[in-house]
Amino acid sequence: QVRYVESGGGSVQPGESLTVSCTSSGTTLAYWPVGWFRGAPGKGRVAVACISAGSGNTSYADAVKGRFTISRDPAKNTVDLQMNSLKVEDTARYYCAPAEATACVIADWYTWWGPGIQVTVSS
Repeated sequence: QVRYVESGGGSVQPGESLTVSCTSSGTTLAYWPVGWFRGAPGKGRVAVACISAGSGNTSYADAVKGRFTISRDPAKNTVDLQMNSLKVEDTARYYCAPAEATACVIADWYTWWGPGIQVTVSS
């Protein structure tokens, strides 16, 4: 079963930066569109950023544009989300997952979910 696993996260103050990283057992991330999503456990997940396969085109939610950057590291088989100028409203549980090729939404076929990674922004 393909699993996408998150790492990183933590607690920071507003304006600070944090990076979360996604890796996978059972697949090479560079071959697939990958997205970062956030939400509360048991509730819906909202798209934060996605990166396409191949060309590596990126897309971002309006709330994070200009502050977050999604990127790939093929050598490490990771997709990272660099989060700068963090705001209190960025506080959430962050998840990575395969995305659809034509939209930044979770791929229909993906059914496994780990615990995600907590990002807390507070003063």
